[in-house]
Amino acid sequence: MTSTTTGGRPQRSRLSRLIRELWFQVVLAAVLGIAVGILAPGLGEDLKPLNDWFIALVKMIVIPVVFCVVTTGIASMDNLRKAGRIGVKAIGYFLVLSLASMLIGLVVANIFQPGSGLHVDPSSLNADDVPETATEHATFTGFISSLIPASLLGAITGDAILSALMVSIVFGVALNMAGEEGAPLTRGIKALSDVVFRIVGWVMRLAPLGTFGALATVVATYGAESLKQLGYLIILFTATCVVYVLVVLGAIMRACRLSLFGLIRFLKAELLVALSTCSSEAVLPQLVRKLEILGIGRPVVGIVIPSGFSFNLDGSAVYLTMASLFLAQAMGIDLSWQQQLVMVGVMMLTSKGTAGIAGGAFIVLASTVTAVGHIPLAALSLIVGIDRILNEGRVFINVLGNAVATIVIGKWENDFDTEQARKVLNSRTTAPPQAELDTAEVGADK
Repeated sequence: MTSTTTGGRPQRSRLSRLIRELWFQVVLAAVLGIAVGILAPGLGEDLKPLNDWFIALVKMIVIPVVFCVVTTGIASMDNLRKAGRIGVKAIGYFLVLSLASMLIGLVVANIFQPGSGLHVDPSSLNADDVPETATEHATFTGFISSLIPASLLGAITGDAILSALMVSIVFGVALNMAGEEGAPLTRGIKALSDVVFRIVGWVMRLAPLGTFGALATVVATYGAESLKQLGYLIILFTATCVVYVLVVLGAIMRACRLSLFGLIRFLKAELLVALSTCSSEAVLPQLVRKLEILGIGRPVVGIVIPSGFSFNLDGSAVYLTMASLFLAQAMGIDLSWQQQLVMVGVMMLTSKGTAGIAGGAFIVLASTVTAVGHIPLAALSLIVGIDRILNEGRVFINVLGNAVATIVIGKWENDFDTEQARKVLNSRTTAPPQAELDTAEVGADK
């Protein structure tokens, strides 16, 4: 009797710990959301505000996180040249990976021809099915304008990550140059950072509710009809995303002598939240905290992650070339290699002007289609219905790719604790939220 009782206690304890894990709550909420969407589609559509509210709460805290992390990271640097080096290395890495991602999507679409055989008549397409946001074409001048806020404090209280990042860098540099005179303000921002990350922890506990509402709405709205109609494109894009993660990101992590699967396990809660909400921004604050726990210096994390969510969208890059060729093939338009490379060049420019715009990849696609002129804009109506499903693969790679980018730049800058990273990634357990928070606070004071 004693052995039974004793043997039962660890089992109940493990189950209790599992239920308290955020990633498990997110998975459970996802299953329930899908079930509600299938069994009660009317109720599923009504649950959309749950996801909207969660995303709104996250956006509320994203800019304060960026400001605190970037400002304190730069203000505490012994050498300001380091900030410039980090930025240049990050941008160079982003450009190389974005180009590689687009070329991978191009090669896959040319080999497997997902749109061939549809024989869509252009006259049968209805441009009214294309969302109005798709007409908001991205331009280089618009991108530069998005960097400049209306006011200094407006950038910190607004919701534009790029302008907030620029102001945070300028503020951090000014504090660094102010020396002892700026030290009290630097300490105040560090204290504010501790408070902000506590709020992040509270907000992330609501992720299961956002997941439940998001998946219930998607399944109720689109059902299986969209999957049947364009299933081959969805399967091909998903397979390409899996191969990209295993081959490209896997090779980069092996070069860093770290485990890719260990990183995925460490970030499982963030990746699940990003997948279910289809929002990379939804996990930015928590991702910043997790990467500091991993052993990456705050200056590197503070510069690479916010800029990466604007410039290093590898999943979106794969999607752009695959979707463009799918539309051309569906309409019987044969694009030469020269035309395809021109299209890639246009995408490399326009994709940098949609940071912070909801459905940014779809807008870039519309901008490219219009700029190149080989495919009618109305053709976008073919993939509007499944864009939300394709976004699953995009956000997964975007989040994981930026985590890998931060590790690369951290090692490149010798601002990375490899032993700490191996210890964390080789661990089979997830630290409790408070323990993670305490670790992050200690790391922030380094």
